[in-house]
Amino acid sequence: MKSMMPPKRESCESMETPNTCFTNAFMLTFLLLNLALETVAGADTYSRDDFPANFVFGSGTSAYQIEGAANEEGRSSSIWDTFAHAGYVHGENGDVACDGYHKYKEDVKLMVETGLEAYRFSISWSRLLPNGRGPVNPKGLQYYNNLINQLISNGIQPHVTLHNYDLPQVLEDEYGGWVSRHIIRDFTYYADVCFREFGDRVLYWTTVNEPNVFSFGGYDQGSSPPHRCSPPFCAIKSNRGNSTYEPYLAVHHILLAHSSAARLYRKKYRHKQHGYVGISVYSFGFFPQTNTEKDRVATQRARDFFVGWVMEPLQYGDYPISMKTNAGVRIPAFTTRESEQVKGSFDFIGVIHYTNINITDNSDTLKNQLRDFNADMAAKFSGLDLFSNEEYPVTPWGLREELNNFKLLYGNPPIFIHENGQRTASDSSLQDVSRVKYLHGYIGVVLDALRDGLNIKGYFAWSFLDLFELLDGYKSSFGLYYVDRDDPELKRHPKLSAKWYSRFLKNRSTSIVGTVELEKDPSLVSIGHLFE
Repeated sequence: MKSMMPPKRESCESMETPNTCFTNAFMLTFLLLNLALETVAGADTYSRDDFPANFVFGSGTSAYQIEGAANEEGRSSSIWDTFAHAGYVHGENGDVACDGYHKYKEDVKLMVETGLEAYRFSISWSRLLPNGRGPVNPKGLQYYNNLINQLISNGIQPHVTLHNYDLPQVLEDEYGGWVSRHIIRDFTYYADVCFREFGDRVLYWTTVNEPNVFSFGGYDQGSSPPHRCSPPFCAIKSNRGNSTYEPYLAVHHILLAHSSAARLYRKKYRHKQHGYVGISVYSFGFFPQTNTEKDRVATQRARDFFVGWVMEPLQYGDYPISMKTNAGVRIPAFTTRESEQVKGSFDFIGVIHYTNINITDNSDTLKNQLRDFNADMAAKFSGLDLFSNEEYPVTPWGLREELNNFKLLYGNPPIFIHENGQRTASDSSLQDVSRVKYLHGYIGVVLDALRDGLNIKGYFAWSFLDLFELLDGYKSSFGLYYVDRDDPELKRHPKLSAKWYSRFLKNRSTSIVGTVELEKDPSLVSIGHLFE
């Protein structure tokens, strides 16, 4: 297998003449500069100081994507383990991942060097509670205590997610996991353990990561854990599940479990821990393909089905009218008591956003007698291929539009941008100029939104390291740091984006456009001054 290590560069001393070294370095610098300026020229100049002092900048990972140690010290399997080991992610899995379980001190040191103010990570339910409920695994408890203490002692704010695609397999086997009401009791028990054990140091809790995409992928298409679907709707064939109603059922139980955990925190822990409980939602920038009435209506309907599916029950106590109309009895109804419990059961919303999609009306699907979530939505997407590793276009106005929608439709709630980042093919190149351009554009839009009065509290770049990705495994990359998977030590290497982000976070008086510097690399000269 070809090595994934960054190619060894010749130093100036090893080259024939100093002039040759300077010429090569200048030419590479010139090329990098031109690439970067293709997008940032004319963009607003801003610095860290332009953001409020209490606004946090961080980066994120999740348990199965970074920890590894999948079969160590009492951890049981999750639905993500089962899905990956079935061969559905290019035959790859997270058994080792980035070995964050053993390398957390090294990773926190990198966070400090980068200048991160916060770190978003998830807890592996099956590591902490191998049976899904009951006794706590002392080794799992120790690991998360160690990680949290390491973050706190280095001045980094922990933001914790309780569920990220990794329900304990034992609960899936016992009663079907999120399609059963039993999950509400077990999730609340799990949340209680986490609040009790870690809540003296953790103030920001996200219950479930992107329940809309989790349920669509896992229960309609079967393209992600727990791989439940039914013909003809399966993207990956499965022998269990029902695509016509299980996605709706899963989100319904997630909302009830979330609100149960939030209620528990408010009654039992908030008065002494003073923390916050929220949930995250995946959102595109939604735009009509044409300026026709049908496409405009379809765009609103698509947004109802993706974002309103989670947000309208949280804000108003019920699902969007378009969903109830098109799904009919297949979408569960809240009782009056449940509606009251779900409504307002959040202190913040985590927005996950990467790119925009164009919407075309597809109302003909409503004539089908057998329909799934996608057919109920009656809209076609274009402009996005989830199953490729192609880069996202830098189109930050889509995020701005969505943030405006949250303000207009949901009362301007406190928002953290929980995930935002550029996808590239996984390789050993550290010169990820496209990621720098992407981060520059999107962080600038967040600043614009803040200046317009939107209630945004923080921004987390996805991802801190190159991880085991949900759809791509190790074939794509989002990381600020490259992880050499051919090195037994899984050595981390900072990319250009890590250095750019670090300079932005540390040098509060410097324009963000002037914060790129390739330091301590004898074959490159500093290009920071060229941007200023």
